[in-house]
Amino acid sequence: MTDRACVLVVAKAPVPGLAKTRLTPAATPEQAAEVAAASLLDTLDAVLSVPRVRRVVAMTGDLDVAARCAELRRTLRWFEVIPQHGNDFAERLVNAHCEVADLPVVQIGMDTPQVTPWLLGTAITATVTGDAALGLAEDGGWWVLGLKDPLHAKALQHVPMSQPDTGSRTLDALHDLDLSVAPLPVLSDVDTVEDARRVAELVPDSRFAAAVAAISTAGQPIP
Repeated sequence: MTDRACVLVVAKAPVPGLAKTRLTPAATPEQAAEVAAASLLDTLDAVLSVPRVRRVVAMTGDLDVAARCAELRRTLRWFEVIPQHGNDFAERLVNAHCEVADLPVVQIGMDTPQVTPWLLGTAITATVTGDAALGLAEDGGWWVLGLKDPLHAKALQHVPMSQPDTGSRTLDALHDLDLSVAPLPVLSDVDTVEDARRVAELVPDSRFAAAVAAISTAGQPIP
């Protein structure tokens, strides 16, 4: 039985001092990296529960000095891991899509640990039955992008990333290619401490929730 799509996770090694820096000073750099690692691991678990997909992680950063590096390496054995390359984040996204262009692609990041296999399945179905699918994030960005033809990721080349209007500008760019874009549920990315607390409440039994709780039990209470 052939794969129906590729689930592409774009990830950054959770290195202390480089990962989830907006969680400090409420969290130490080490605690922030633990939160990032937990978020990535929970995301990878969700992807592993989706049947009939090619699983790829486009990774940047040094896993050898990352939080939970051993656990991450064990989990990543179940994925194809490719390096990110490009001059900026938009270019790295475009290149990652192009590298897995043999199948429709559903691309997510590592900032939505509340993602479920059902949500990913919904995104895959919308992608393979239409032109594209987009799930906006509460902060104005987006958390998932599905492209039936991954080469249409070129639409991202001139979209500023990590801006309050990134989501709407991505939608406009896809429409400029005359693509029909199916809407997907809106989720909250984890950027701030408030985001982390809210998302942790949605997944109380997750690694992510435990990592967030550890911040408030280590002598540095979350405000």
